[in-house]
Amino acid sequence: MPHYTYLIIGGGMAADAAVRGIREVDSTGAIGLLASEPELPYNRPPLSKGLWKGEAFDSIWCHTPEAGVTFHRGCTAHSLDLSSKTVTAEGGAAFSFDKLLLATGGDARHLPTASQKILYFRTLADYRKLRSWSESEERICVLGGGFIGSEIAAALALNGKRVTLLFAEAGIGGRIFPEGLSLFLNDYYRQKGVEVLARQTVSAAEEQQGILTLQLGQGRLSAGALVAGIGISPNVGLAKEARLAVENGIVVDEFLRTGHADIYAAGDVAAFFQPALGQRLRFEHEDNARQMGLAAGRNMAGKEAKYDHIPFFYSDLFDLGYEAVGLLDNRLEVFCDWKEEYRSGVIYYLDRRRVRGVLLWNVWGQVDAARALLAEPGPFAPADLRGRIPV
Repeated sequence: MPHYTYLIIGGGMAADAAVRGIREVDSTGAIGLLASEPELPYNRPPLSKGLWKGEAFDSIWCHTPEAGVTFHRGCTAHSLDLSSKTVTAEGGAAFSFDKLLLATGGDARHLPTASQKILYFRTLADYRKLRSWSESEERICVLGGGFIGSEIAAALALNGKRVTLLFAEAGIGGRIFPEGLSLFLNDYYRQKGVEVLARQTVSAAEEQQGILTLQLGQGRLSAGALVAGIGISPNVGLAKEARLAVENGIVVDEFLRTGHADIYAAGDVAAFFQPALGQRLRFEHEDNARQMGLAAGRNMAGKEAKYDHIPFFYSDLFDLGYEAVGLLDNRLEVFCDWKEEYRSGVIYYLDRRRVRGVLLWNVWGQVDAARALLAEPGPFAPADLRGRIPV
């Protein structure tokens, strides 16, 4: 049975960052990395962003440091035994460890219907399939107006495809953007050639002779294929089986440790307490995966540093874009400070007179200023925030 000083389950950006964090502190300890996918760690954002705009394919690779790292690719962990500190993979291979990192990410949520023409966009293999469809299918439907759905619809349209975007909300990004901006995006996408169908859900799908027919809440729709971006569920199976605390993700302390002193969690799967935001959260984006993985790796190697990072995420939607810091939820009190309405401005999200989130809409280079504002205790009234972050 192979034994590793550090065993990492997961092959994504958090895992790559953890290797780097370990090597900053311990240059020789043996590292084993179990990845379900056959590829070495890669960056996910280009799959729905840069690769559709001509970015070189080789730019996706993380180039995880290989010194002292043993990669087990196409290896899915099946069970975790805390007493013996061993992990067993599907197929029976077993690995023992001194320290373990659970960077297992999440699994895409699925529709209650199956078809080879439905793609749940998450991995490099999914990107390759969608690329193939973009060359062979006349019309592609995208389900979901959130982060992934809005990016994929824009990417396909930029590449000359007929795209239908449908979602349950009234507008694109309807759960996080203020209503006016969300409805503006509906018209903006239509101007870019995307058919936008709001307040629609898919209840069933039927494939015949290469055509996928979708049963909607209102009517039917035919397309060559469907890309569903309807969120992920954190992959907490190993933690649950081992009776580690799970609450919308694997619960970790300020040092990213689970309830077991030698087991850590990071990335999409980890639920951590963010002191500036005053709550436990799970964050499914690149910045958190990198920063949390790095911190977990350092701490596994003995650094003992608290993780209090305020994460951000970003997106490109045709020729508009944004960076978002903290919590964006349009159920909070929202104040819009526009330079040009819906084209450039800063949107603040308040709860109990404290800023909990900042949306930098076509405003760049102000992430650190937004983080500093979120760390301030307030109290703030909306009028106090006009001009607070320069546009």
